[in-house]
Amino acid sequence: MTGDITNGGLAERIANGDREAFADMYNAYLKNLYRYIFLIAGSHETSEEIIQSTFVKIWENRERLAGVVSLKSYVFRTAKNLLFDQIRRSQVESRILELVTPQTEIYSDNSDSKIIYNQYLSIIEDAFNQLPNKRRQIVELRTKEDLSLDEIAETLKISKSVVKKQLYRGLDTVREYIKKHGELTISILLLICKLNNL
Repeated sequence: MTGDITNGGLAERIANGDREAFADMYNAYLKNLYRYIFLIAGSHETSEEIIQSTFVKIWENRERLAGVVSLKSYVFRTAKNLLFDQIRRSQVESRILELVTPQTEIYSDNSDSKIIYNQYLSIIEDAFNQLPNKRRQIVELRTKEDLSLDEIAETLKISKSVVKKQLYRGLDTVREYIKKHGELTISILLLICKLNNL
């Protein structure tokens, strides 16, 4: 098995749909991959999710393995990319949470900042309104009511995996809408985030 992993033979077998070869790869890399992801994520739950997503993605796109020379590099790179994608989604979610949370009168002495802030909130609301009803409901439950994925799933009587998928798609749509329609510069965005932290 070791030779196959090194020289790409195992990758060829998996590319051809060999489930036994896939199981060999899984067993060969699972422990080290978990340690690697956990060192970055610092969360057992996140690490487990990334590991599961990694192997699911590799299997679903197994035909791409035909030309892979280093299976180990491919597996670890896939996991790292998935983790970084999740980190970026979390950062977007956190920013939206900050921006849609009802604010006190912290802007009362700075009318320009308040105007900018309100304009940005308006763009976010417009972005929410572009979403399909169910997806918008999930995004709003998460960002405006601060419900966990489990709580949203229970509230809407759907699975947590559906909630997660719809939430990430919704947040991606909101982010792209903001990038496309927002006329704020990076410096103004940083100003808003800084003011939110006061």
